[in-house]
Amino acid sequence: MSESASTTTSAGHDRPELKRVMGPGLLLLFVVGDILGTGVYALTGKVAGEVGGAVWLPFLSAFVVALLTATAYLELVTKYPRAGGAAVYTHKAFGIHFLTFLLTFAVMCSGLTSASSASKAFAANFFNAAGIDPERGSLLMITSLTFMALIALVNLRGVGESVKANVVLTCVELSGLLIVIGIGMWALAGGDGDTSRLTEFNTPEGDTAFGAVTAATALAFFAMVGFEDSVNMAEETKDPVRIFPKIMLIGLCVTGAIYVLVAISAVTLVSPEDLNKGSTPLLQVVQAGAPGFPLKLFAWITMFAVANSALINMLMASRLLYGMSHEKVLPGPLGRILPRRRTPWVAILFTTLLAFFLIGYADLAALGGTTAFLLLCVFAIVNVAVLVLRRDRVEHKHFHAPTALPVLGAILCVYLASPLSGRATDDYKIAGWLMVVGIGLWAITWLLNKYVFHRRADFDPSHIDPSGPVN
Repeated sequence: MSESASTTTSAGHDRPELKRVMGPGLLLLFVVGDILGTGVYALTGKVAGEVGGAVWLPFLSAFVVALLTATAYLELVTKYPRAGGAAVYTHKAFGIHFLTFLLTFAVMCSGLTSASSASKAFAANFFNAAGIDPERGSLLMITSLTFMALIALVNLRGVGESVKANVVLTCVELSGLLIVIGIGMWALAGGDGDTSRLTEFNTPEGDTAFGAVTAATALAFFAMVGFEDSVNMAEETKDPVRIFPKIMLIGLCVTGAIYVLVAISAVTLVSPEDLNKGSTPLLQVVQAGAPGFPLKLFAWITMFAVANSALINMLMASRLLYGMSHEKVLPGPLGRILPRRRTPWVAILFTTLLAFFLIGYADLAALGGTTAFLLLCVFAIVNVAVLVLRRDRVEHKHFHAPTALPVLGAILCVYLASPLSGRATDDYKIAGWLMVVGIGLWAITWLLNKYVFHRRADFDPSHIDPSGPVN
């Protein structure tokens, strides 16, 4: 398909063409940068607490599930090379407005839970950088809430994320993980570390190694999310049909390898029990493997990584809420903007209040687990959507995933999202309350549209930017 053909505006939508600035290198950095972040920096210890010394195995399993789902996204983004993501694919496949709304609201909620977990991780690393006892719960809470309030102020002011800025952020995030891997390899080469832990499983009475791995994978999947965001860059990528498959797969493999190596380095230097204590597991690894390394520097690197994740996710959540308001599926006031800054202040305030509640109500593991749960549900629907849309033929050549891959991807996503995987009940409680809020707002809007304003809520997801959460 020619570039001009792929950027043709949709009939009746008057969509302006976006500038195609991303080549293979920038797209690869975007994919890698989106995946890296809070998940591995903050939750490696929690995953170790679930599975034991074999902490590398859940990260490897999460990578496999993400890879299967990525093939479905690749078929869809090369078949329909335009911005929109899961909401557009779901709407095109099923044409059910309420299902599309639920999926889009789930994506927004996953951004809130991801940002809230990043806020908690930021607070813990801030205390380490400042030399303050990080285990004082009240201080952690106050700092997390203050940080989220600052994010809201930045969001209100307006932030333009550029690809060049993403290159810098990716390099910083990547540098921290490479430091951990380097320290781990150096320690092992010097005879330090305990490699026997790599095959140990945490199996409480009545549990099995398989159960421990699946429960840990359900949490570790949070570290792999972000690759799906890249499909929203389709209209800004040079020749997306040709470039996307290779670059997304390379990006996933690079991050998967980094995560496994980080997990191996972590558990050989620090016991799973100690890794599971606190919210700064990788800082413990650096301290154990290289006592002379400036720990405050590493704490600042971690803060930078998770702060960026929080900001991007809160921007995404407020924009989605704003977009759904203008599509008349959520109350109109959520679409109000500041006259001078042109930022959606009501949506920002609403999402920030929800984030405050999440920070106060849930711990780091529950927030990460809820993020993974919500996105596993979204990914299961996308894997089914790609099969449904096989009946829709297009004229240009595109990536075609072997049928077995999205089928297996859908099955694994459903399994990891279900109680059979050993998923914590808090994940369902948090996700359930968030979706109740969304459905309640939708119902109020539907009633107002039908009986007060006499107009039907007609949700067209192609008008909004349903970006997903960033780790």
